[in-house]
Amino acid sequence: MPSSSAARRGRLSLTGLGTALHGAAVRETMRRREETVAAGETIALVLGDHSPLPETAADVEVLTLRLRGHINRLGAVLPPTTPALAHAQQLGSAPVPCGYVRSRVHLVRLAEATQDLVSTAQDLTERSLPWWRRSMRQRWRPRRHAGRVAVFAVALLLLAIAASVPRE
Repeated sequence: MPSSSAARRGRLSLTGLGTALHGAAVRETMRRREETVAAGETIALVLGDHSPLPETAADVEVLTLRLRGHINRLGAVLPPTTPALAHAQQLGSAPVPCGYVRSRVHLVRLAEATQDLVSTAQDLTERSLPWWRRSMRQRWRPRRHAGRVAVFAVALLLLAIAASVPRE
């Protein structure tokens, strides 16, 4: 007959398996978040309101390499069939064009494509969380005029009831 500690160890291993699977899901969610935060910082360097355009071609090259790295890392986290991923990879594989304006336009387009990837990864992260942990943006909210429609329906119902009451 197995001892109670062996039985407990057997149960703990089954419980540990569930915990390990949950831990893997949490690690994957945290990895996505870390990638999106890092990419968001680089995107802010390019698309931020108060960030100037890079002055030298070397600055453009550094930012382009950083954005390409973010695209590659986010590509490992996202499903390969994501359209935003295909578009970002296509832009990332293109060489940086020569010329001041053309290289900056390419950099901005690459940052916008990376921003689309970040929003896609954030949506996947939000969907992978349980409903009580999701942000208010993801939860259901009534439409703007739902309250007015409800009041009108109640008023119409009361009017129908009042009209059906016999008069004495």
